[in-house]
Amino acid sequence: MADIQLLKALLKNIETEMREIDLWSEQPPAASAFESQIPFFADSMLFGQWLQWVFVARFQALLEGGHPLPPKCDIHPMAEEAFKEVQAYTDPLLALLKRFDEEINTA
Repeated sequence: MADIQLLKALLKNIETEMREIDLWSEQPPAASAFESQIPFFADSMLFGQWLQWVFVARFQALLEGGHPLPPKCDIHPMAEEAFKEVQAYTDPLLALLKRFDEEINTA
């Protein structure tokens, strides 16, 4: 079973790192952006927006509500691809996402 407290801490650290590198926004995307049927809402959001408003928000809700977690998480490879042009800038964030994947996947 995944360590819930560790996952919560990782999400908080992901948020903190996103704030540090100016990827965190106080303003959500338009409501219509959340209606996308494309993976990662790639047609309606930047990956950083999706990471904040979908990935982090949904996992926080799952953890806070005591809901079952998905059996697998592979966000790191997508993040690595999305941030490849600025990888040196995003390395700490990528490391946190990789650790999040590992915790979910080893549970």
